Amino acid sequence: MQEKKVNFSLWKKCKASTVLAGFPGFGLVSTIATGFIVDHLKCEQIGKYWFEEGPPTLAIHNCALVDPIGIYYNKKHDLVIVHSIAPINGLEWNAADIVLDVAKQVSAKEIVTTEGVGSQDGESTRGFFYTSNPAKRKQFEKIGIDCLGEGIIVGIASALLMKADKNDISCLFAETHSNLPDSKAAAKIIELLDRYLGLNIDYKPLLVQAQKFEQKLRTMLDQANKAKELKEKKDISYVG
Repeated sequence: MQEKKVNFSLWKKCKASTVLAGFPGFGLVSTIATGFIVDHLKCEQIGKYWFEEGPPTLAIHNCALVDPIGIYYNKKHDLVIVHSIAPINGLEWNAADIVLDVAKQVSAKEIVTTEGVGSQDGESTRGFFYTSNPAKRKQFEKIGIDCLGEGIIVGIASALLMKADKNDISCLFAETHSNLPDSKAAAKIIELLDRYLGLNIDYKPLLVQAQKFEQKLRTMLDQANKAKELKEKKDISYVG
């Protein structure tokens, strides 16, 4: 199998204790949450990544381009954020390599990834954690976050947990009630991150701001999926 090519550019060197990863997943929860944090903390972009196998995807936000996978830095909170707007279906292992590469370059001690998880309950939005470091379990429980006792972890969170041997991996989950963009679950993720990392972020405005961001993101992802389907149809026609 041919290895999928990853292109990257990290144009500023820095050190940070924590790398926070946000990639599109169920309910787009992680992407919405990290996008909100990047804006709210006024993070500095220090790099970008992209996959040539996927459809070229860029967004425009506040009259500026948003890269498929942007790397952002916040010195005050000792934090680097990997924020992705690009679909990574079939590229989860490569996406995990990107996060691990960033963590290595900034000498991070911990990687935190966030995900939306399906819920049977249509009303509440609960949050959970899982950590590869048993010593941190008490830390999460002390701040009132329950461990994900039963469940299946997929996507980049699963890939990171399997590939990382030296990095601490902590996963934060929020119940998501639909595959559509879920701002309520994203707000829950912000709440959990605020408790754990002490970011001092008021997550409530996310419920309003995310609606605008979600609509743009949904349109962009729809266009990306259409471009992918069109490419696949052309490939089939060439073969046939």
